[in-house]
Amino acid sequence: MTSDTTTNYARDIWQKDKDHHLHPWQLFDSFADEGALVMDKADGAWLYDIHGNRYLDSVGGLWCTNIGQGREEMIEAVTEQMRKMVYASPFVDMTNAPAALLATKLAELAPGHLNHVMFSCGGSTAIDSAYRLIQFYQNCRGKHEKKHIIARDASYHGTTYLAMSIGGKKADHPPEFDYKRDDIHHVSSPNFYRYGNGLHQDQYLDFLIDELEQKILEIGADKVAAFFAEPILGAGGVVIPPAGYHKRSFNLCKAHDILYVSDEVVTAFGRCGHWFASDSVFDIQPDIITCAKGLTSGYLPLGATLYSDKIHNVISEPGHGRYFAHGFTYSGHPVSCAAALKNIEIMETENLFEHVNDVGDYFASQLQTLTDLAIVGEVRGVKLMQCVEFVANKETREIFPEELDIGKVISNIADKKGLLVRPIINLNVMSPPLIITREQVDFIVKTLRESIEEAMTALTQSGDWAGN
Repeated sequence: MTSDTTTNYARDIWQKDKDHHLHPWQLFDSFADEGALVMDKADGAWLYDIHGNRYLDSVGGLWCTNIGQGREEMIEAVTEQMRKMVYASPFVDMTNAPAALLATKLAELAPGHLNHVMFSCGGSTAIDSAYRLIQFYQNCRGKHEKKHIIARDASYHGTTYLAMSIGGKKADHPPEFDYKRDDIHHVSSPNFYRYGNGLHQDQYLDFLIDELEQKILEIGADKVAAFFAEPILGAGGVVIPPAGYHKRSFNLCKAHDILYVSDEVVTAFGRCGHWFASDSVFDIQPDIITCAKGLTSGYLPLGATLYSDKIHNVISEPGHGRYFAHGFTYSGHPVSCAAALKNIEIMETENLFEHVNDVGDYFASQLQTLTDLAIVGEVRGVKLMQCVEFVANKETREIFPEELDIGKVISNIADKKGLLVRPIINLNVMSPPLIITREQVDFIVKTLRESIEEAMTALTQSGDWAGN
């Protein structure tokens, strides 16, 4: 194409998208003027927009492009399965080889006795499936009142009606939407930096566990079915709970006959240097693990709900004539499952987690160098899951006004420098592909520093920040 043809094509795509495509979390006022950044190509950790500009994708898509984009092995595996068979119904008594092989592989990789797998279309549907399974399990036990769910403030569990109701991010609960509220409850976010209120970490931990126990007793332990928790809160700000939090909350749930659901949609498949973070990082054995994203490294949509022998033995007990009336047209889709199997094979054969543990520590240490900047309140994370929190005052930890959207101010500057970071109000979140190199880490940190410094200068000149 000539340059004029390319420009016209790019403008046409941008306009069509603006006119007809409703985006997730679309901000209507700004979108009406600005439209969307149209991406066109990708290679490894790099994205290229429709004008040919290159960006290092430190967001990893949405926590998901773990093995990097453009892998020929993945393309060949998916193409081969498409040639062989694109689809067969997964319902009742029909299956396909990739689904059976993947279910077996996940049971092998999962901790403890999580030997059973339900496939769905993504993380949100994996959460929905977990919820339906929990209802089914409690009813099969004759515990028909044991249906209440406890989750946490600032948690994110997906965007279906039910998953969003379980999630606890206030920004994800605008008043124009409705949510299920009668049997879903929330306790405090385990964000010590933001909500510790001068307590020692041990004191804050005691507060969190006591609060969870009091919530259980308030509802009635005989009515609480499950506790949903991300090992590390992702979209809620890459929050790592105080040491011992997961173990104590897990033990509390066990003491009250409450199922523990670990939402590993983000943390599984290498993000924290292991297949799963629940046992390898936090030493707990959940009853259910939900996963997606890194399961296929974003090549195709797929979610999975892994659950224990204990649950399966109850729901499948013979002689009751039961059937599990839940599932999706695309449950165990053969092409998606083929992609997941090849993705896992690549992670294994390339010893990718060894690389993650090396470069992840380097990424974390280099990002810590940004704490000398006046508006950087905290840098936190585990391996290739990191967050920079911005504050207007370091001493008081006062945040910038939400309407200023400081995270977006900084990410907009970074965009122009060829770096994609994810803005979440007063945060910049990063979860780059697991294949990222030290040189690329250096580019991220250098470019982010320059972007923050430019933002500080602009804020001072506009009067939006007085400095400190």
